Amino acid sequence: MTAPWQPLLEWWFGEAEQPNAVAAQKGGLWFGKRDSQDLEARTRFAALVEQALAGELTGWTQCPEGWLAQVLLLDQLPRMIFRDTPKAFFGDLRAQALVAQGIAADFDRQLPPIRRVFIYLVFEHCENLAVQNEAVSRFSQLHDQQPPHERAVFASNLDYAQRHQQVIARFGRFPHRNDILGRASTPEEVAFLAGPGSRF
Repeated sequence: MTAPWQPLLEWWFGEAEQPNAVAAQKGGLWFGKRDSQDLEARTRFAALVEQALAGELTGWTQCPEGWLAQVLLLDQLPRMIFRDTPKAFFGDLRAQALVAQGIAADFDRQLPPIRRVFIYLVFEHCENLAVQNEAVSRFSQLHDQQPPHERAVFASNLDYAQRHQQVIARFGRFPHRNDILGRASTPEEVAFLAGPGSRF
């Protein structure tokens, strides 16, 4: 019997096994902003996202794969399904709590390295410097644990974690979220947003 989270994991990670191959096949889905991808996410997984946001999928957290899938439903999928609306971030606090619980159970280390990326991205999405420091630490360790020929994709993850950390260290929040969340930007944030690389 197919686990209820398996279709999501297959869609998100594909069939490749090596990190570089998975990233090459799925990087456009993960980090691209395409209306067609957002529509597919909405069509296939919106109902599960709503269940996760409502706390109705706690049974998924009994194994690492189900835990990972629920993290995706709380952290990654809302950013696609509800893009550019406040609801894109509604799952963040629940995702953070879920990640903390799973890491305490050592679930993250039972996942393939490329899948662990999407556990640690939850830290990277948090507007809190201590949590950002944790993200950098986790991505640094993940990078260093890989054989040299597989490190490129993890080096990119680490770079993004460091860039997120620097923004939070400077502003205490992500300025690119201000308009979406109805927050007034400071003059310094406005100047920052006018420059390159200010929006993730």
